[in-house]
Amino acid sequence: MTKTVGDIAAQLESAFRLTKAADWDPVGLQLGDPGATAKRVAVCHEVTPIVADQLVGEAVDLAVVYHPLLFRPTTRLVAGSSPAGRAFRLIANGVAVVVVHTAFDMAQGGTADSLAAALGVGETTGFGPAWAEDAVKIVTFTPAEAVETLTAAMAAAGAGRIGAYSGCSFRTSGVGAFDPDETATPAIGSVGESNRIPETRVEMVAPSRCVGAVVAALVRTHPYEEPAYDVYEAKSNAGFIGRVGVLAEPTDASTFADLVRDRLGGVVRVAGDSSVRTVAVVPGSGGSFVGSVAADAIVTGDINHHQARDAVARGMAVIDPGHAATERPGVKALYSAVADLVGATIDMTDVDSDPWKER
Repeated sequence: MTKTVGDIAAQLESAFRLTKAADWDPVGLQLGDPGATAKRVAVCHEVTPIVADQLVGEAVDLAVVYHPLLFRPTTRLVAGSSPAGRAFRLIANGVAVVVVHTAFDMAQGGTADSLAAALGVGETTGFGPAWAEDAVKIVTFTPAEAVETLTAAMAAAGAGRIGAYSGCSFRTSGVGAFDPDETATPAIGSVGESNRIPETRVEMVAPSRCVGAVVAALVRTHPYEEPAYDVYEAKSNAGFIGRVGVLAEPTDASTFADLVRDRLGGVVRVAGDSSVRTVAVVPGSGGSFVGSVAADAIVTGDINHHQARDAVARGMAVIDPGHAATERPGVKALYSAVADLVGATIDMTDVDSDPWKER
């Protein structure tokens, strides 16, 4: 049965955990009709004018794109060569766009893992947290026999989702104390007395956008006349943009830079001359992570002068093969992953994938 744009977007959201993307990153279905059929699917690095020509020319229904097309808010979609103009053209020709970007950077087997693997960096762990959308933690207190019904209602309203897990909550036992006045009708306890009731403290995280629905579900389902609850702003369950690991054998920065050029292509800039065994990698622009990882060398793109100076002063070599080059292994992995999910897929990952040309 032919899938719709929405079907495939949902598959990609589940497979790559798009909700884990950085909060500034417009991932997911960015253009198109979720109900439209998606017979022809393509994967590309980013939608440049040349890529847009090919998407339209090959009558693609859905493009799965690494970089966002519309990265900044826009108030107009008018034909032209700008990102908004390209978006207008794709919409006019029935081409939908799903973006994966930082979610795929962080995903298992995604851009960061693929870059590390391409360079022979093993035994990797994550670094460089990228916080997802604003979150809250909702805490309430309830009799033990009401916990399951209460948490199920809160989960249905959007609470308790952590990565691949739903219905997540933490529960601790304690004693609730309350003195109902003469206007109260307590579900448990007596008016005019100091009541001490065994209760369970329940904690669940939720996206800030769901807090109204979750609190409404809590109040509606809670057995108490006046349930106590707290809502706290939270930073929860970040994914990691980078990876740090080890080479099979130690080497020097110059030799390792040669390997980076051979594996990734492009023109490689090198700062520092340290011996290299531990290596950090960040796909794309990773200069802001120079001070947050301990390694002999970092491989990433778009390093500026001051970031390079800072790294060298810390005893860390910098190897910069360019923004697109550090993403290329991951974009190839994205094509393979999409093809596995949806079947026959058009490979446009090498079409106009890097603005820089070797001279």
